[in-house]
Amino acid sequence: MELIRGIHNIRSKHKECVLTIGNFDGVHRGHHAILNRVKALAEHYQVPAGIMIFEPQPREFFTPDKAPGRISRLRDKVHFLKGQGIDYVLCLPFNPKLQQLDAKAFCQQILFQGLSVRHLVVGDDFRFGCDRQGDFDYLKQFGESHGFDVENTPSVLNEAGERISSTLVRQALETGDIDAAQENMGHPVILGGRVIGGQKLGRTLGFPTANVHLKGTQPALSGVYAVQLDVAGVTHNGVANIGVRPTVQGKTPILEVHLFDFNGDLYDKYVQVTFCRFIRAERKMASLDALEKQIQCDKEEAILFFA
Repeated sequence: MELIRGIHNIRSKHKECVLTIGNFDGVHRGHHAILNRVKALAEHYQVPAGIMIFEPQPREFFTPDKAPGRISRLRDKVHFLKGQGIDYVLCLPFNPKLQQLDAKAFCQQILFQGLSVRHLVVGDDFRFGCDRQGDFDYLKQFGESHGFDVENTPSVLNEAGERISSTLVRQALETGDIDAAQENMGHPVILGGRVIGGQKLGRTLGFPTANVHLKGTQPALSGVYAVQLDVAGVTHNGVANIGVRPTVQGKTPILEVHLFDFNGDLYDKYVQVTFCRFIRAERKMASLDALEKQIQCDKEEAILFFA
């Protein structure tokens, strides 16, 4: 699968495609159904199967303080999409220039001229263009006048009869229900990032941590978890805190992972962290001594989980 950054990098081999558009946050089972339909249509027409996503996601651009937390960062999203049999992901930068495109310009410049879309698959609640003026009906009308078909995607329900969506997955993560999140996504809860240097407070307390940089991303989950960290194909068990570290007046979300029986150097390495079990919510401790005791309890609970 090819990752294409920007419409200017589209080549003739990418055009005449079957396309779907969305955030695809979490790449859950509802997304899988959409992608299966895109693949089937692409095989029928013998054309590429493509996905269009945006970075940052539109709500992060318009209202960064109110945007929902990310289930998946861009690299994680691409990782999960690779397993879906799609030919390429087109990532458009959501910036003032894209924001100012009205519905007609978006369809004309990107869908018709840029991609020569053959068939478009979107949700019937899809909105686009400046001030969200474009909707599914507009796409249908534009497609009819420009020679491509547009269809909507049916909802996918889980075993409880709930519509599977990124919102449903976030709700599960907010309550620490990792099992429900995994069930609705169809794959583990994973965040990846590069290990950076930190304050070395964990080392001072006897619990050295790998600080995974989230690059300002507001994650959908927070708290303390039993985790598995994968680096260069090797998996290590550990305990992690994801959040702002209120005990030391932190403000920016960071993922800190303490590994059991590991003495290697992870600095500047890209790692993937799989969240296996929720242990507790993040909270401010009365002192560093209290924090040290709590981390020991968290570690013991994580060790017990893996045992």
